[in-house]
Amino acid sequence: MMTSRTDLTVAIDQPKIYDFKHFYSQVVGAGRANEGLRADWQAHLKLAQRACGFKYVRFHGLYHDDMHVLSEVEGKHVYNFQYIDALFDTMLDMGVFWWKGHGSPPKDLDQWSDLVRATVDHWIQRYGLQEVRTWYFECWNEPNLSAFFKGSRSQYYALYECTVKTVKQLDADLRVGGPATSNYVPDTRFDGEWEDMEVQKQLANVEDIDSLHWRPVWVEHFLRWCHTRQLPVDFVSCHPYPTDWALDTSGSMSKRVRGLEATPNDLQYLRQIVSQSAYPSAEIHLTEWSSSPSSRDHAHDEVPAAIYIVRTMLASLNLVDTLAYWTFTDVFEEEGCGMTPFHGGFGLMNLQGIPKPAFHAFRLLKGLGKEVLAQNKSDSIVTRNPENGLISAILFHYPDEVKTSPPPAYNDPQAAEGLLKLGSPKSKKLVLKGLRPGSPFRVEKLSPGGPGDVKSAYRRLGSPKTLSRQIIKDLTAYAMDLRVSVVNADAEGVLVLEEDMAPWSLIALSQTAANL
Repeated sequence: MMTSRTDLTVAIDQPKIYDFKHFYSQVVGAGRANEGLRADWQAHLKLAQRACGFKYVRFHGLYHDDMHVLSEVEGKHVYNFQYIDALFDTMLDMGVFWWKGHGSPPKDLDQWSDLVRATVDHWIQRYGLQEVRTWYFECWNEPNLSAFFKGSRSQYYALYECTVKTVKQLDADLRVGGPATSNYVPDTRFDGEWEDMEVQKQLANVEDIDSLHWRPVWVEHFLRWCHTRQLPVDFVSCHPYPTDWALDTSGSMSKRVRGLEATPNDLQYLRQIVSQSAYPSAEIHLTEWSSSPSSRDHAHDEVPAAIYIVRTMLASLNLVDTLAYWTFTDVFEEEGCGMTPFHGGFGLMNLQGIPKPAFHAFRLLKGLGKEVLAQNKSDSIVTRNPENGLISAILFHYPDEVKTSPPPAYNDPQAAEGLLKLGSPKSKKLVLKGLRPGSPFRVEKLSPGGPGDVKSAYRRLGSPKTLSRQIIKDLTAYAMDLRVSVVNADAEGVLVLEEDMAPWSLIALSQTAANL
């Protein structure tokens, strides 16, 4: 039974509403730098870059012990960049790049400065100054969290000052930014030098967390402090996960999710902060984002995650320069290797390189034009490519019954599967006018249980803990091949598409170049 109907009629020669940039396909995240030396990681990146168009990769652990950058010989520091060179050469050959490193605070900022100077100078000598000027140097990772930075806020600021001065001494046009903090919070837990764990616990008594004022950690204070020190800030970065995993009264993580508009609202607020700061022209790069900050959230493997990505990205156009999905692959070892092929990892594809539904979200978003002709942020967009006039559109069904981002299914695959049962079908009708008669359109469909929903196919196999080579091949084919058809405009140049869409489904249309 249809609960509602949505009709959208668009004349393809009508003036555009606005232009937008594909901010969602600029950067994608990865785990530790050393993982990038693995053949499977590199193969996954190649597929993600080719299919989804990512231009930069953001990772951490560049100076981790397993990269063997620094050693001490007869009391002197000796640098060895061979592992870094192998990783960077591979990424540059693929046409992608990003730089990131984190660890414990340096014991000696002078020695840290020497290390940074030697590293960046090595890159300039190896790859050329013009190439390195296209990179972004983000200072540290989530320094507000003790898991990633053992120092105080002031110690991070001193680290940033040291880093930005060192890099800029080599070349003023190299781009440096921060503070790379996580997450947005609605309280004062990060307002001091150290995280206040007691403040976090107070949030457990708030029933409606969306009634609170959520703000990015340190950003306003960081920009004011940099201005007082006359330090450059080429870009602002932070991590706007639409969740709060604050400690509840038992000392456990509450794992609560925020409202469906949390991310676009957070991005809009950050844009306002930067515009009103002493650095109004600074770029905004949100270098980690996903539906939750857990690499064991089984909701990441399901179709709802893909629909959430599409809805959020289309509701956030032109608010920031980049929003980096965390991550492109389940080759990710912060919590060790996943115990099963589908374990809720962050990746757009699993350890065996099998694409998840989220992979298709970014692949289909890449196919949109850059001129918006019509948009309903809750269910559709129609775009035009300004270079060739080709029309593309996405229709999606994020159920009205779900008012938040997908609820995390932390270590609970049954909870993730249960999410698929929420919502009611909807009827949607799209009419495109002004086409050349017979113009062909490619139509791709993604829905729970159908082609592309590899987790459903995996369940039908009994959710095996290990996969044979043939099963991997079969699941990959199922994951890659969405239901595809071709529809044509009629003799009057009108295309009509009517669909009864199940909850958590998506339809993408793209006009082919033939018969324009």
